[in-house]
Amino acid sequence: MKITDVRVILANRYMFVEVTTDEGLTGIGESGAWGFLDASKGAVEALRTYLIGQDPLRIEHHWQYMYRCWHFRGAAIMGAISAIDIALWDIAGKYYDTPVYNLLGGRCRDKARVYAHAGGRTIEETIANLKQAKADGFTAIGHLTPFLDESRDTPYFTTHAKEIGEAIERIGLYREAVGNDVDLCIEVHRRLKPADAVVFARGIEPFYPYFIEDPIGADNFDSMAEVADKINIPIATGERLNNPQEFAMLIRRNAVAYVRPDVCMCGGITGAKKVAALAEANDLMVVPHNPLSPVSTAACLQIAVSIPNFALLEYPGDDQPALSEKFGATGVENGVRKKDVVKNTFKCVDGFMEIPTQSGIGIELADDLENRFPYRRRGLKTRLHVDGSVVDQ
Repeated sequence: MKITDVRVILANRYMFVEVTTDEGLTGIGESGAWGFLDASKGAVEALRTYLIGQDPLRIEHHWQYMYRCWHFRGAAIMGAISAIDIALWDIAGKYYDTPVYNLLGGRCRDKARVYAHAGGRTIEETIANLKQAKADGFTAIGHLTPFLDESRDTPYFTTHAKEIGEAIERIGLYREAVGNDVDLCIEVHRRLKPADAVVFARGIEPFYPYFIEDPIGADNFDSMAEVADKINIPIATGERLNNPQEFAMLIRRNAVAYVRPDVCMCGGITGAKKVAALAEANDLMVVPHNPLSPVSTAACLQIAVSIPNFALLEYPGDDQPALSEKFGATGVENGVRKKDVVKNTFKCVDGFMEIPTQSGIGIELADDLENRFPYRRRGLKTRLHVDGSVVDQ
C-alpha cells in the first residue's frame, strides 16, 4: 500500500489533513496550530513531497523522519506533523479493520471521563452554565476561569487586591453552586505572574479544585516549578508544548501534576503516546487538551482508552459553536456547530464518553466542507492595559 495524496482542508477555523492511498483507504487528522493555520498548511505541503509513494503503515518511521528532517520546528510544523500522524493511524486502523486503540495495546478502560466547559461574561451566566452542566450529568467541569473575560476592546486596570480577592470569591461561588459532587478544573489562561499565582492558589485551597491550569505562562518551566513548590493545588499544563522533550523538561522540574498534551500539536497519536509514557514513569496523570473539532476528540479518545494514566478528557461539547462563531468572526453562517464538520460524533452519558468501535479513529469529515464552511483566519488582536502596554487575557 502506498500514499497517493496528502490534502489540506481548511474549514471555518479548523485545518484537517486527508491522506489517501492506492488501496482506496483514506485517513484524516487535524492540526492544533489554530492561530497560524496558513503556516501549518505550508508545512503539510512541504511534507507531502516526502510522503507520496511511502507505505502509510510505517508510522513511527515517518514520525521520526518528519520530526527530525528540519533543524527548526515549532507549533505550525508540529501541528502539521500531528495532523499527518493522526491520519496515518486512521489508515492503519482501517487497514486492519480495528479501532486505533487496539493497535496501541488495547483498551485500559470501557469509557472515558470528560469535563465540560462552563464560562460566561458575568458571574451569573457562569454559575448558570455550571448548574446546567451538572444537571446534564457531568461530574467534572473545566475551562472555568475566575477572571471574567471582558472585551479585548476595553482597556484593563484593577488593583491587585480586587483582582485576586474577587477571583478567590468567584471560585467559592462556583463550589457553592455545584457542591462537592462536581470536580472543578480552574483555568487561569496564563494571566498571572508567579507571585500572584501563589497568592491566588493558596486562597482557593478551601474549595478543593481538581487542578489549576496554566496559572502562569507555560514557557518558563523554572517559574512553573517555583509556583508548584509553593502551593498545595495540582498544576495542569502542557497544551502549549509541542514535543516530548519539552514535556520531559517540565516533568523533571516537578512543575506539573496533570500533563496536558494536545494530540493535534504534540506530534499526533504517536507524540501523545510518548508524552503519556513519560508521565506514567513519573506517576503523573494525563488530561488531554481538546478544544478543537470532533476529529480531535476522536484522536484523543484513542489515547484516553489505551493509556493506564488517563484522568480526564476536555470536552467542549459537539453542539457548541465552531471556533469562528465562538470568537466572534463575521461573515460566517449563523449557527455553525462543531458537529457540523463531521458525519458522526460520540455519545456522552453521565460525564463519560463512549469509546469508538469503528475502524480507525472512528470519525469521518462531512462532505464539501470548504464550500459549506469557508476558512476564516483568526484576527490578530489582544488586550491592552490602560497605560497602553499588553495584557495577558
